[in-house]
Amino acid sequence: MDQKDTPDGLNGKGSLSSSVVTISSDDAILDPDAERRKDPNDHKDDKVIINEKWYHTIMQVSLPFLIAGLGTIGAGRVLTTAKTMPAFLKVPQLMILTTALQGLKGNLDMCLASRLSTQANLGNMTSRREIIKMIVGNIALVQVQAIVAAICLSIFGMAVGQLNGNDFEWEHALLLAVSCMCTATSSCFILDFVMIAVIMLSHRYKMNPDNVATPLAASIGDVVSISILSTIASEFYIRIVNTQDWILYVVFAGFIILLPIWIVIVLKNKYTRNVLKSGWVPILSALLISGVGGLVLESMIDSYKGSEVFQPVINGIGGNLVSVQSSRMSTMLHQSSIIGILPPHGKIWVTPWAALFAGSPYAKTARLLVSLVFPGQLIFVFIADALNPGHCTLNAYFVISYIVVSIVQVMILLYIAHIIIHAMWRYKIDPDNSAIPYLTALGDLSGSLLLALAFFFIYSIKYPYCYG
Repeated sequence: MDQKDTPDGLNGKGSLSSSVVTISSDDAILDPDAERRKDPNDHKDDKVIINEKWYHTIMQVSLPFLIAGLGTIGAGRVLTTAKTMPAFLKVPQLMILTTALQGLKGNLDMCLASRLSTQANLGNMTSRREIIKMIVGNIALVQVQAIVAAICLSIFGMAVGQLNGNDFEWEHALLLAVSCMCTATSSCFILDFVMIAVIMLSHRYKMNPDNVATPLAASIGDVVSISILSTIASEFYIRIVNTQDWILYVVFAGFIILLPIWIVIVLKNKYTRNVLKSGWVPILSALLISGVGGLVLESMIDSYKGSEVFQPVINGIGGNLVSVQSSRMSTMLHQSSIIGILPPHGKIWVTPWAALFAGSPYAKTARLLVSLVFPGQLIFVFIADALNPGHCTLNAYFVISYIVVSIVQVMILLYIAHIIIHAMWRYKIDPDNSAIPYLTALGDLSGSLLLALAFFFIYSIKYPYCYG
């Protein structure tokens, strides 16, 4: 640390400063070793923040953003087909859990991407042995989180079903639990290897993994998770109808047996043992928030025909963009400060103008991300409409309403991200592990609510999207 950036009372005391860095490294979950940088005395905060040109950011974010949009459109198309399947008709809790399950998978994958992106930017991905340790530990961690969260999610779904007046049936509860666990673990296991490859290639070719990995983590997974959920739930429902429900018990027991094995692997890995102990509150809280978004989705599908096509799009795009900002901000804080101490450029409470447009070092990226919403959603709304079956026709009122609520959603999420990430850093909570679940869950909830508002507006002025 340079003398000018040393905390008050420590100027000129090199040994004490070093001990502070060592102690703080123990609090920082991502880096279990004492050193965070190759040169701990190279604390050039300004260089860290402004070293990336705006057009580099645009170029690196645009392609994943486009792929993300296409992935969410595909998820909407699959959701349109899934809602008519017998399993979804007979077990309505599956539709409620769709949003939460998408959020769960996105949270786990994007947290993994954010953690590894920070490691790459800190220069810790140089040893093959350490890279393997990171990969094995993080994959095992995601499997543990997926199994436990899927069980909690199924319990939440049955509780909501009871509140909605649906009768409790043990077979349906078991179907929910097994379907959620199969979907979460299989999609995360497959996509985590894709994310790891993307991060390593980005780092190798001098691209910022924060710009590339987090959008891909959610976008590809949305269509994959809904496809797996609809397929597995339908297959298991057929087994229940044919009185072969013993298969569900076998699958459930298999996951319970695997759970302690994954836990042992995580606890023996220095990169993930602390995350296993401290990362549950954000994930479970995010599940609850996304579950409320699922209730909104169920009500919206019943009230506004065609809305299910756009719901994954607005939720996914908002979550993808705010995850880019979250990952970049977390990396900047790790590079420019020690956890628990905000750098000079970091303030928890700033005005929305300062956070989004001018006045904060993160405002440049926020401006770029907001600017992507208009052209991106304009393209996506027409593609989603073209793939939407039924008697549905776009009109100017819906397009304008949809784009407006999309921009409002992203601006709200980016401002909340600024507050949450700095507050977490100040109170020694690593934002790489805790911020994204809250932000993507809020993206699901706000996206569903704002999309419902847009549909309410066009229906109230007698210009509905779908007829019949």
